[in-house]
Amino acid sequence: MINKVVKTIDEAISGVESNMTFMVGGFGLSGIPENCIAALSKKDIFGLTCISNNAGVDDFGLGLLLKRKQIKKMISSYVGENAEFERQMLSGELEVDLIPQGSLAERCRAGGAGIPAFFTPAGYGTEVAEGKEVREYNGKPHVLELALTADFAFVKAWKGDGVGNLIFKGTARNFNPLMAMAGKITVAEVEELVPTGELDPNQIHTPGIFVQRILQGEKYEKRIEQRTVRTKK
Repeated sequence: MINKVVKTIDEAISGVESNMTFMVGGFGLSGIPENCIAALSKKDIFGLTCISNNAGVDDFGLGLLLKRKQIKKMISSYVGENAEFERQMLSGELEVDLIPQGSLAERCRAGGAGIPAFFTPAGYGTEVAEGKEVREYNGKPHVLELALTADFAFVKAWKGDGVGNLIFKGTARNFNPLMAMAGKITVAEVEELVPTGELDPNQIHTPGIFVQRILQGEKYEKRIEQRTVRTKK
């Protein structure tokens, strides 16, 4: 079996260059590849296209790359809690392609499955459908959406083994399995790296065939975008 374990974060992200397309897993701040994003923010790479549900917050997640103006285009489903993302989008500094969340997920899945395009009713009659082919199925108009792939996909899992099999936990699963399938090079950072053969095959969400590099992550903050608590009486 091929051992896909890399020892350092620099080795994990080796080969990244300016003007590449990245997929970055996560939903809000849940399940984001914190280590990889932090390392990418320290590289002198620019002109990036990032495919991610959103872009973290101002000082965390993809917000770190936005702050350094490393990203030229975001393909996302919402702006979220990132004021810098909003500012760059409204000023025209950042190109943004906002996609219905389900369509974004399916475009990633299609890319990983080798399906070039598909029709969906989502977005018909809105700006989302402008310039796209429309066909009628079962009496309902559907919009043609193209699959998404990336030069690198960066994902985060709960557990993984030496050949790249991954298990995600709870809501941190989100976009990660779909994006893991659609990267030419998929880099997975995990909370717990276990010996190959230790994971129950019935529990594996992403088979190792989709993963090229796997790294034991560290010092996860697991921030919450907005924490609301009640005052003690």
